[in-house]
Amino acid sequence: MKPIAVQSEESVVITHEDIDRAHDRVRVFAARSQRGFSSRARLLWLLVGPGVLVMLGENDGPSMLSYAATGAKYGIGFFLPFVVLTFCMACVVQEMTVRVGAATHRGHAELIFERFGPFWGWFSLIDLGIGNFLTLITEFIAIRAGMGFFGVPAWLAILIALTIVYAALITHRYWTWERITLAAAAFNLVFVPVALMTHPDWRAVGHALFFWQPRPELSGETVLIMLADIGATVTPWMLFFQQSATVDKGLTTRDIQFGRIDTVLGAALASIAALATILATAPLAAHKMSAENFQAAQFAQALEPLIGRVGASLFALGIVEAGIVAAITISTSSAYAFGEVAHKPHSLNLPMREGKSFYAVLTLCALAAAVVVLIPGLPLVYVVLLVNVVAVLAMPPALVFLYMLVNDKEIMGDLVSPLWANVLSTAVVIALTAAGVLFGISVIAPNVFSVLGGK
Repeated sequence: MKPIAVQSEESVVITHEDIDRAHDRVRVFAARSQRGFSSRARLLWLLVGPGVLVMLGENDGPSMLSYAATGAKYGIGFFLPFVVLTFCMACVVQEMTVRVGAATHRGHAELIFERFGPFWGWFSLIDLGIGNFLTLITEFIAIRAGMGFFGVPAWLAILIALTIVYAALITHRYWTWERITLAAAAFNLVFVPVALMTHPDWRAVGHALFFWQPRPELSGETVLIMLADIGATVTPWMLFFQQSATVDKGLTTRDIQFGRIDTVLGAALASIAALATILATAPLAAHKMSAENFQAAQFAQALEPLIGRVGASLFALGIVEAGIVAAITISTSSAYAFGEVAHKPHSLNLPMREGKSFYAVLTLCALAAAVVVLIPGLPLVYVVLLVNVVAVLAMPPALVFLYMLVNDKEIMGDLVSPLWANVLSTAVVIALTAAGVLFGISVIAPNVFSVLGGK
């Protein structure tokens, strides 16, 4: 719980934010004081949220289109277990944010500012802000593309999306906002029935998951898809969002175990949706779709002859949902980070009059990105490529900051990372740094991988 500010010996200021969060903690305390399966289930229900949201939020429009392109290009094979592995990496990273948030009651940007100074604090904010803004543009691109399947004009699709983003804020209550967003995020699983409609070969699926086969030939296109799938799972905004949401939700050190369950549950649900998307488009592999078209919006149209209008419509709606949920969570992460670094009120428990700067940043980020998408002749594919480059290159510095914070005994105390956790997190940092380097090589010299692959 946020410390109460003492103004004088006689007066204590308790904010609206403190009261709302205290109400949430009372319910948690009541559930924890009881025994039995039902009370444990209720406690889990009360404490889950940030982990599920961050994982399903990262299953955004461009990510789902990336998974769709993976299936359309390579079918059932190596990329099924590869995607599962990327979500395991995400669990390692996001578990650290849960511990840091619960132990310090400070957001990620705020801690960087306090522990490493104003320069690095503002650097992290600007780095996040640029990446988030570019990513928000791609979310509205996905929304526009998905609704375009139903003949919705671009301007109307963007207006509907902005209305939904704003509607999630007017409750002025973190708990209500979280539950509304979770309900929307659950629709990400719509890709599961779409996959079932394609009647996948389950024996081939099992073989691929256990043996990572068939493996694709090494090429620039294969590397591009691999890196795009990594970028679809682990990105900087996730660190800022989950740690800030953990604080805003009021989780304490006693809740860390449930925070871990929340994170793993979110990763499991998100990976199921990702694998379902690959399976749904696997029948298109015979069409030899190239990787440079992986952000195109023709997947729903291409699937319609195979699974009918209903299945194709569900696929298009899934892309729309992915874009909307990500627009909500990513714009919120920008607002959290700004408030933390600028020392402005930053909570979804705040009414508009008390959190003007927080809600203004959130709204303006979404609005500006939406306007950009409506620019006539905007090279949408180039914008998405640029976003992927920024996301991959921005991740290693963000992870280094998180690694140093989670190993800072002064702020973490007994919750500092054990050796095994440091080994895993170091492996993730190295893997993502290597991925960034490979991505840069694939852009600058795409033919080098073809040479290595013997082509």
